[in-house]
Amino acid sequence: MSHQVFLSHSHVDKVFADAVCHRLEASGIRCWVAPRDIRPSEDWAEAIINAMDNSKILLLVFSSSSNNSPQVRREVERAVNKGLHVLPFRIENVPLSKSLEYFISTQHWLDAVDGDLDVHLRELSDCVGLLLGQASLSTQPPSPLPSHAPLPAALQEQLGAALAQFIGPIAPLMVRRAAEPGRTARDVVDALALELEEEERKLFRARCSAALL
Repeated sequence: MSHQVFLSHSHVDKVFADAVCHRLEASGIRCWVAPRDIRPSEDWAEAIINAMDNSKILLLVFSSSSNNSPQVRREVERAVNKGLHVLPFRIENVPLSKSLEYFISTQHWLDAVDGDLDVHLRELSDCVGLLLGQASLSTQPPSPLPSHAPLPAALQEQLGAALAQFIGPIAPLMVRRAAEPGRTARDVVDALALELEEEERKLFRARCSAALL
């Protein structure tokens, strides 16, 4: 079975990388991760390049260790050059090193610094599935039907398109998460705007204004 996700991590964070890999593969998303997928006698560098050539996403387990890892930096650099989606999954709240900032400062992050790791892993699985163009792959039971009508799908799509100009293909997932039952379209825009820097926030609100009329 071919893989879809290249998992980049420091060896120090192997426990977290294994948890991510297990969750994604339980959802039907095949991962490539070293050293598991490097065959005996296979050249390490060649195996990594070959794996990236067959991947669509580089998922970075971001921590203080990976932040300072030359190997991780090289993997992120190659992924960006090859046009892969780069999805950082932050497990420690540490400043981004200059070498990684150059490549991923504009990427939207998923945080697993606080709270229940299982919840963060479900969100990660949903996000990866969305980036791969799949339906939600979360294995959690379906939620009860909301008592308030959700935002129309067409409006969610418009907001997602506006947000994607700033944070990339993760935008539709962010819109889905923000569109909680009972929230108006204006509430959703306000919640999404908090994900952006001040100047981007103004532009985002302006681009959403037509959809809210």
